Amino acid sequence: MVPKSDSARAFIDLLHSVFIIGGFIMTYIEQIAPSLLAGAWMSIKIFLWTLIASIPLGVLVSLGLLSKFKPLRAILKFYVWVMRGTPLLLQLIFVFYGLPIIGIIFQRYDAALCAFIMNYTAYFAEIFRGGFQAIPEGQFESAKVLRLTKWQTLMHIVIPQVIKIVIPSIGNEVVNLVKDTSLVYVIGLGDLLRAGNVATARDVTLVPLVLVGVIYLAMTGVASYALRKVEQHYSKWR
Repeated sequence: MVPKSDSARAFIDLLHSVFIIGGFIMTYIEQIAPSLLAGAWMSIKIFLWTLIASIPLGVLVSLGLLSKFKPLRAILKFYVWVMRGTPLLLQLIFVFYGLPIIGIIFQRYDAALCAFIMNYTAYFAEIFRGGFQAIPEGQFESAKVLRLTKWQTLMHIVIPQVIKIVIPSIGNEVVNLVKDTSLVYVIGLGDLLRAGNVATARDVTLVPLVLVGVIYLAMTGVASYALRKVEQHYSKWR
């Protein structure tokens, strides 16, 4: 039987080791935090600018897809088909590495934004197209009876209801966008994943990658929370 004094001493030694290891880990986290935060900020910028640009463009493209002008509709259908039918990773590589072959050169950040905006505009366009088509024709007729202009009908009757309809689908794409920002690693942009991978390769530890995962979870959590608030705001539209 092990004496109580020996057990207590072993427990104290274990706690001491845990505190020492924990101290080393916290010190290490403090050392790599600036590079991870800089990478996270790059990922957030790509996320925000993509969202700010692609949602309005998606609305415009969706209206073009519903247009009675056949040539415009055909061109936009082809654009959406190509963007949705090919991987975003391929589009990134094409913009940054492929276009310079024909003399079109982008900086890394600009190439990332260009590829992301073109890709997500296509996805949002299809989502909004479905939302517009879900609005009953009777509401447009009622707007005409009330002598509302097309702009008033669109802004005060159609858009609020479309937003209510498409929010769940938009939410899925927004969460995907947060995670897709990691793809810019392939063109050498200093995003969150690249910062974590560099630290892992240099220091031979999994701590940076674990922190990268935690930061991505936090970002997707914030995005999901914001979308729930938007959905609650538009829940009055039936």
